[in-house]
Amino acid sequence: MVKGSGVNTRRKVTRVAAAALTAALVATGTSAAFAADASGSRSAAKVAADAKPAAGSKFGVRAQPGDAPVNALYGVDGKGDLYGYPPTGEGGLDSRIWSGDNWQNTSFVTQVDQNADGSSDGIWDVTGGKLYYTSWGAATNTVVGSGWNIYNRVFSAGNLGGAGADDLLARDGSGVLWLYLGYGNGKLTTRYKVGSGWNAYTEITGKGDLSGDGKDDIVARDSSGVLWLYKGTGNYKAPFASRVKIGSGWNTYNKLVSVGDIDIDGITDLVARDKSGALYLYKGTGNAAAPYASRVKIGAGGWNTYRLLF
Repeated sequence: MVKGSGVNTRRKVTRVAAAALTAALVATGTSAAFAADASGSRSAAKVAADAKPAAGSKFGVRAQPGDAPVNALYGVDGKGDLYGYPPTGEGGLDSRIWSGDNWQNTSFVTQVDQNADGSSDGIWDVTGGKLYYTSWGAATNTVVGSGWNIYNRVFSAGNLGGAGADDLLARDGSGVLWLYLGYGNGKLTTRYKVGSGWNAYTEITGKGDLSGDGKDDIVARDSSGVLWLYKGTGNYKAPFASRVKIGSGWNTYNKLVSVGDIDIDGITDLVARDKSGALYLYKGTGNAAAPYASRVKIGAGGWNTYRLLF
Protein backbone atom coordinates (compact mmCIF):
# COMPACT_ATOMS: atom_id res chain seq x y z
CA MET A 1 0.00 0.00 0.00
CA VAL A 2 1.13 3.56 -0.49
CA LYS A 3 1.36 6.51 1.81
CA GLY A 4 0.67 10.04 0.70
CA SER A 5 0.21 13.59 1.83
CA GLY A 6 -1.93 16.53 0.82
CA VAL A 7 -3.80 19.44 2.30
CA ASN A 8 -6.59 20.00 -0.23
CA THR A 9 -10.16 20.11 1.05
CA ARG A 10 -13.40 19.26 -0.71
CA ARG A 11 -14.75 22.75 -0.13
CA LYS A 12 -11.84 24.71 -1.58
CA VAL A 13 -8.97 23.64 -3.83
CA THR A 14 -6.16 26.17 -4.25
CA ARG A 15 -5.63 27.74 -7.66
CA VAL A 16 -2.13 26.27 -7.83
CA ALA A 17 -3.28 22.71 -7.14
CA ALA A 18 -6.17 23.03 -9.58
CA ALA A 19 -3.90 24.37 -12.29
CA ALA A 20 -1.37 21.57 -11.76
CA LEU A 21 -4.02 18.89 -11.92
CA THR A 22 -5.61 20.41 -15.03
CA ALA A 23 -2.20 20.33 -16.68
CA ALA A 24 -1.83 16.66 -15.74
CA LEU A 25 -5.23 15.85 -17.23
CA VAL A 26 -4.37 17.59 -20.49
CA ALA A 27 -0.97 15.90 -20.67
CA THR A 28 -2.22 12.38 -20.16
CA GLY A 29 -5.21 12.49 -22.50
CA THR A 30 -7.91 9.84 -22.54
CA SER A 31 -7.21 6.15 -22.20
CA ALA A 32 -9.44 5.07 -25.07
CA ALA A 33 -12.00 6.13 -27.63
CA PHE A 34 -15.14 7.95 -26.53
CA ALA A 35 -17.93 7.12 -28.95
CA ALA A 36 -21.56 6.07 -28.89
CA ASP A 37 -22.24 2.35 -28.82
CA ALA A 38 -25.59 1.36 -30.27
CA SER A 39 -25.65 -2.30 -29.22
CA GLY A 40 -27.32 -3.56 -26.04
CA SER A 41 -28.45 -0.15 -24.84
CA ARG A 42 -29.21 0.01 -21.11
CA SER A 43 -31.59 2.55 -19.61
CA ALA A 44 -31.06 4.43 -16.35
CA ALA A 45 -33.28 7.17 -14.95
CA LYS A 46 -32.20 9.13 -11.90
CA VAL A 47 -34.20 8.81 -8.69
CA ALA A 48 -34.43 12.16 -6.93
CA ALA A 49 -32.75 12.19 -3.53
CA ASP A 50 -34.02 15.57 -2.33
CA ALA A 51 -34.73 14.57 1.25
CA LYS A 52 -35.26 16.75 4.30
CA PRO A 53 -32.46 16.71 6.87
CA ALA A 54 -32.59 14.36 9.82
CA ALA A 55 -33.52 15.66 13.24
CA GLY A 56 -30.41 16.95 14.94
CA SER A 57 -28.64 17.63 11.64
CA LYS A 58 -25.58 19.75 12.24
CA PHE A 59 -26.65 21.92 9.30
CA GLY A 60 -30.34 22.39 10.11
CA VAL A 61 -31.00 22.64 6.37
CA ARG A 62 -30.45 20.41 3.38
CA ALA A 63 -26.86 19.30 3.02
CA GLN A 64 -25.09 21.76 0.73
CA PRO A 65 -22.76 21.20 -2.23
CA GLY A 66 -19.32 20.53 -0.78
CA ASP A 67 -20.73 18.40 2.02
CA ALA A 68 -21.21 14.63 1.70
CA PRO A 69 -22.91 13.60 -1.56
CA VAL A 70 -26.61 12.77 -1.38
CA ASN A 71 -27.76 10.00 -3.73
CA ALA A 72 -30.30 7.23 -3.95
CA LEU A 73 -29.15 3.63 -3.45
CA TYR A 74 -29.60 1.56 -6.61
CA GLY A 75 -29.92 -2.19 -7.11
CA VAL A 76 -29.82 -4.43 -10.18
CA ASP A 77 -31.82 -7.64 -9.87
CA GLY A 78 -31.26 -10.96 -11.65
CA LYS A 79 -33.51 -9.94 -14.56
CA GLY A 80 -31.43 -6.84 -15.23
CA ASP A 81 -33.98 -4.36 -13.89
CA LEU A 82 -32.68 -1.30 -12.08
CA TYR A 83 -34.40 0.14 -9.00
CA GLY A 84 -33.60 3.23 -6.95
CA TYR A 85 -34.24 3.87 -3.26
CA PRO A 86 -34.08 7.57 -2.28
CA PRO A 87 -33.10 8.45 1.30
CA THR A 88 -35.92 9.49 3.59
CA GLY A 89 -33.68 11.99 5.35
CA GLU A 90 -34.31 10.24 8.66
CA GLY A 91 -31.69 7.54 8.27
CA GLY A 92 -33.75 5.19 6.11
CA LEU A 93 -34.63 4.48 2.50
CA ASP A 94 -37.95 5.14 0.79
CA SER A 95 -39.88 2.67 -1.38
CA ARG A 96 -38.14 1.52 -4.52
CA ILE A 97 -38.66 3.18 -7.89
CA TRP A 98 -38.09 1.39 -11.20
CA SER A 99 -35.21 3.15 -12.92
CA GLY A 100 -34.16 1.13 -15.98
CA ASP A 101 -33.53 -2.23 -17.59
CA ASN A 102 -31.12 -4.41 -19.64
CA TRP A 103 -28.42 -4.49 -16.92
CA GLN A 104 -28.30 -8.30 -16.70
CA ASN A 105 -24.86 -8.57 -18.34
CA THR A 106 -23.21 -5.76 -16.40
CA SER A 107 -20.36 -6.60 -14.03
CA PHE A 108 -19.91 -3.29 -12.18
CA VAL A 109 -21.91 -0.06 -11.87
CA THR A 110 -21.02 3.08 -9.95
CA GLN A 111 -22.50 6.56 -9.62
CA VAL A 112 -20.45 9.60 -10.64
CA ASP A 113 -20.77 13.30 -9.85
CA GLN A 114 -19.31 15.29 -12.74
CA ASN A 115 -19.76 18.86 -11.49
CA ALA A 116 -19.12 18.61 -7.73
CA ASP A 117 -22.67 19.61 -6.76
CA GLY A 118 -23.09 16.68 -4.37
CA SER A 119 -25.41 14.63 -6.59
CA SER A 120 -24.60 12.03 -9.22
CA ASP A 121 -24.96 13.00 -12.87
CA GLY A 122 -24.72 9.51 -14.33
CA ILE A 123 -23.02 6.14 -14.02
CA TRP A 124 -19.98 4.26 -15.19
CA ASP A 125 -20.51 0.57 -15.87
CA VAL A 126 -18.45 -2.38 -17.10
CA THR A 127 -20.39 -4.56 -19.55
CA GLY A 128 -18.84 -7.08 -21.92
CA GLY A 129 -15.33 -5.99 -20.98
CA LYS A 130 -15.97 -2.34 -21.95
CA LEU A 131 -16.32 0.68 -19.72
CA TYR A 132 -19.34 2.87 -20.51
CA TYR A 133 -20.60 6.19 -19.29
CA THR A 134 -24.33 6.94 -19.21
CA SER A 135 -25.78 10.28 -18.17
CA TRP A 136 -28.99 9.86 -16.21
CA GLY A 137 -31.85 9.59 -18.69
CA ALA A 138 -29.59 9.40 -21.76
CA ALA A 139 -30.78 7.35 -24.73
CA THR A 140 -27.38 5.74 -25.34
CA ASN A 141 -24.47 4.32 -23.40
CA THR A 142 -21.14 5.82 -24.43
CA VAL A 143 -17.97 3.72 -24.69
CA VAL A 144 -15.10 5.09 -22.60
CA GLY A 145 -12.64 2.24 -23.14
CA SER A 146 -12.09 -1.45 -23.79
CA GLY A 147 -10.17 -4.16 -21.94
CA TRP A 148 -11.86 -3.59 -18.60
CA ASN A 149 -12.34 -7.33 -18.05
CA ILE A 150 -8.86 -7.29 -16.45
CA TYR A 151 -10.43 -5.72 -13.36
CA ASN A 152 -12.29 -7.57 -10.60
CA ARG A 153 -13.43 -4.42 -8.78
CA VAL A 154 -14.43 -1.08 -10.33
CA PHE A 155 -16.02 1.82 -8.43
CA SER A 156 -15.96 5.56 -7.93
CA ALA A 157 -15.14 6.75 -4.42
CA GLY A 158 -15.70 10.39 -5.29
CA ASN A 159 -13.10 13.05 -5.99
CA LEU A 160 -9.71 11.58 -5.08
CA GLY A 161 -7.47 13.68 -7.32
CA GLY A 162 -8.57 17.14 -6.22
CA ALA A 163 -9.84 18.55 -9.53
CA GLY A 164 -13.59 18.53 -8.86
CA ALA A 165 -15.14 15.69 -10.84
CA ASP A 166 -15.37 12.16 -9.46
CA ASP A 167 -12.62 9.68 -10.29
CA LEU A 168 -12.60 5.91 -10.79
CA LEU A 169 -10.74 3.11 -8.98
CA ALA A 170 -10.09 -0.32 -10.50
CA ARG A 171 -8.34 -3.39 -9.06
CA ASP A 172 -6.72 -5.86 -11.44
CA GLY A 173 -6.35 -9.63 -11.07
CA SER A 174 -2.89 -9.37 -9.50
CA GLY A 175 -4.19 -7.09 -6.71
CA VAL A 176 -2.90 -3.78 -8.04
CA LEU A 177 -5.22 -0.81 -7.49
CA TRP A 178 -5.35 1.86 -10.21
CA LEU A 179 -6.77 5.39 -10.24
CA TYR A 180 -8.35 7.01 -13.30
CA LEU A 181 -8.99 10.74 -13.01
CA GLY A 182 -12.30 12.04 -14.32
CA TYR A 183 -12.60 14.95 -16.75
CA GLY A 184 -16.18 15.76 -15.70
CA ASN A 185 -17.80 14.45 -18.90
CA GLY A 186 -17.43 10.68 -18.58
CA LYS A 187 -13.92 10.55 -20.04
CA LEU A 188 -10.91 9.42 -18.02
CA THR A 189 -7.18 9.96 -18.00
CA THR A 190 -4.71 7.11 -18.34
CA ARG A 191 -4.38 5.17 -15.12
CA TYR A 192 -2.14 5.88 -12.14
CA LYS A 193 -0.87 3.07 -9.93
CA VAL A 194 -2.08 3.38 -6.34
CA GLY A 195 -0.36 0.28 -4.96
CA SER A 196 -0.25 -3.50 -4.83
CA GLY A 197 -1.64 -6.01 -2.33
CA TRP A 198 -5.26 -4.90 -2.65
CA ASN A 199 -6.39 -8.47 -3.39
CA ALA A 200 -6.29 -8.87 0.40
CA TYR A 201 -9.70 -7.19 0.44
CA THR A 202 -13.08 -8.76 -0.27
CA GLU A 203 -14.94 -5.44 -0.23
CA ILE A 204 -13.77 -1.90 -1.03
CA THR A 205 -16.08 1.11 -1.10
CA GLY A 206 -16.41 4.80 -0.34
CA LYS A 207 -18.29 7.94 -1.38
CA GLY A 208 -17.22 11.00 0.53
CA ASP A 209 -15.29 12.15 3.59
CA LEU A 210 -15.26 9.93 6.69
CA SER A 211 -12.59 11.70 8.74
CA GLY A 212 -13.79 15.31 8.68
CA ASP A 213 -10.82 16.73 6.79
CA GLY A 214 -12.74 17.46 3.58
CA LYS A 215 -11.05 14.78 1.47
CA ASP A 216 -12.76 11.64 0.20
CA ASP A 217 -11.86 8.33 1.85
CA ILE A 218 -12.43 4.62 1.29
CA VAL A 219 -12.89 1.57 3.51
CA ALA A 220 -11.73 -1.96 2.77
CA ARG A 221 -12.62 -5.30 4.40
CA ASP A 222 -10.02 -8.06 4.48
CA SER A 223 -10.68 -11.79 4.32
CA SER A 224 -10.63 -12.12 8.13
CA GLY A 225 -13.48 -9.61 8.47
CA VAL A 226 -11.47 -6.59 9.60
CA LEU A 227 -12.54 -3.23 8.17
CA TRP A 228 -9.84 -0.65 7.42
CA LEU A 229 -9.98 3.08 6.73
CA TYR A 230 -7.81 4.66 4.04
CA LYS A 231 -7.90 8.42 4.44
CA GLY A 232 -7.76 10.40 1.23
CA THR A 233 -4.87 12.81 0.73
CA GLY A 234 -6.17 14.86 -2.19
CA ASN A 235 -2.98 13.97 -4.08
CA TYR A 236 -3.72 11.91 -7.18
CA LYS A 237 -0.16 10.53 -7.26
CA ALA A 238 -0.55 9.10 -3.73
CA PRO A 239 -4.29 9.27 -2.99
CA PHE A 240 -4.37 7.38 0.34
CA ALA A 241 -2.59 7.52 3.66
CA SER A 242 -1.64 4.33 5.52
CA ARG A 243 -4.60 2.25 6.63
CA VAL A 244 -6.20 2.52 10.08
CA LYS A 245 -8.19 -0.33 11.67
CA ILE A 246 -11.89 0.35 12.18
CA GLY A 247 -12.99 -2.98 13.65
CA SER A 248 -13.55 -6.70 13.17
CA GLY A 249 -16.59 -8.90 12.55
CA TRP A 250 -17.51 -7.40 9.17
CA ASN A 251 -17.65 -10.81 7.47
CA THR A 252 -21.27 -11.03 8.59
CA TYR A 253 -22.02 -8.92 5.51
CA ASN A 254 -21.98 -10.03 1.88
CA LYS A 255 -22.05 -6.47 0.53
CA LEU A 256 -20.73 -3.09 1.68
CA VAL A 257 -21.58 0.02 -0.31
CA SER A 258 -21.51 3.78 0.15
CA VAL A 259 -23.54 6.18 -1.96
CA GLY A 260 -22.94 9.16 0.33
CA ASP A 261 -25.13 10.68 3.02
CA ILE A 262 -28.30 8.73 3.86
CA ASP A 263 -29.51 10.69 6.90
CA ILE A 264 -28.65 14.10 5.36
CA ASP A 265 -26.45 15.31 8.21
CA GLY A 266 -23.55 16.26 5.94
CA ILE A 267 -21.43 13.14 6.68
CA THR A 268 -21.10 10.13 4.41
CA ASP A 269 -22.52 6.79 5.60
CA LEU A 270 -22.10 3.07 4.91
CA VAL A 271 -24.76 0.52 3.95
CA ALA A 272 -24.21 -3.17 4.73
CA ARG A 273 -26.23 -6.20 3.64
CA ASP A 274 -26.03 -9.38 5.68
CA LYS A 275 -26.33 -12.93 4.39
CA SER A 276 -30.05 -13.12 5.19
CA GLY A 277 -30.75 -10.11 2.97
CA ALA A 278 -31.27 -7.57 5.75
CA LEU A 279 -29.88 -4.07 5.27
CA TYR A 280 -28.08 -1.97 7.89
CA LEU A 281 -26.96 1.64 8.02
CA TYR A 282 -23.72 2.75 9.68
CA LYS A 283 -23.97 6.50 10.11
CA GLY A 284 -20.75 8.41 9.59
CA THR A 285 -19.38 10.36 12.56
CA GLY A 286 -16.72 12.48 10.87
CA ASN A 287 -14.18 11.09 13.36
CA ALA A 288 -11.34 9.07 11.82
CA ALA A 289 -10.72 7.22 15.10
CA ALA A 290 -14.30 5.88 15.10
CA PRO A 291 -15.84 6.70 11.71
CA TYR A 292 -19.16 4.88 12.19
CA ALA A 293 -21.87 4.87 14.82
CA SER A 294 -23.59 1.62 15.83
CA ARG A 295 -25.58 0.00 13.07
CA VAL A 296 -29.29 0.63 12.50
CA LYS A 297 -31.47 -1.83 10.60
CA ILE A 298 -33.12 -0.15 7.61
CA GLY A 299 -34.28 -3.20 5.64
CA ALA A 300 -35.86 -6.29 7.17
CA GLY A 301 -35.00 -8.61 4.28
CA GLY A 302 -35.22 -9.23 0.57
CA TRP A 303 -32.14 -7.23 -0.38
CA ASN A 304 -30.38 -10.37 -1.65
CA THR A 305 -32.57 -10.02 -4.73
CA TYR A 306 -30.01 -7.53 -6.00
CA ARG A 307 -26.80 -8.87 -7.49
CA LEU A 308 -25.43 -5.31 -7.75
CA LEU A 309 -25.83 -2.43 -5.28
CA PHE A 310 -24.40 0.99 -6.02
